[in-house]
Amino acid sequence: MIHLFSRKCLGMAALASLCFLFSCTQNALSGKNQLTMLPEAEVQSLASSQYTDFIKTHAVVNPKTNVNAAMVNRVGLNITKAVNRYYASKNNTALLSGYNWEYNLVNDNAINAWCMPGGKIAFYTGILEQLQLNDDEVAMIMGHEMAHALREHSRERLAKSKATSMGLSVASQLLGLGQMGDVAANLGTQLLSLKYGRDDETEADLVGLEIAARGGFKPEASVQLWKKMLSATGGGKGQPSF
Repeated sequence: MIHLFSRKCLGMAALASLCFLFSCTQNALSGKNQLTMLPEAEVQSLASSQYTDFIKTHAVVNPKTNVNAAMVNRVGLNITKAVNRYYASKNNTALLSGYNWEYNLVNDNAINAWCMPGGKIAFYTGILEQLQLNDDEVAMIMGHEMAHALREHSRERLAKSKATSMGLSVASQLLGLGQMGDVAANLGTQLLSLKYGRDDETEADLVGLEIAARGGFKPEASVQLWKKMLSATGGGKGQPSF
């Protein structure tokens, strides 16, 4: 009887710990309730570390000698300035305290671009060279990817993923607490492989268009961008998420 009671209490403690780890917080800018796990600052730190590793293992194109790299840098800086102005107008500059924006073009033929939490951005040479992008079209992609970071979509997606896997572990082991110490380390390895949901992509489209426009770029460029995307990916098959 004591043994059964102990197992029940330990199981309840494990579940309580899981509930403590996973809670809903409200995005301060959008007002949207999001499932979270680790503090934003910790997710940004993990992203920064993984981004550094990525840059070390990929050939970064020098913006001082390459026009495409210079364009990525120029567009990124202009949109960042617009984001800073907008947050300042809403008295929300504190929300950007953990953002240390970086914009790098890496030598890779893939049609791809992404932004990690904290503003770590990478464009691949493939997307610029194959699609022959101009400043406005780069801004449409840049704005979309930056919106994912500003809306904390990665943090929310990580929480949902871990909530499922850890919930199963706790249910099967009762005392799955021993695995929780490895959560932070495991999260960092997932940031580059995250897949956003349809709602996340729609929100990133809308927010991305707005911040790109605030940066002085033409939102109508998104139409030509998508035509190029569809052409490059064979009519939509395997097209990038953005």
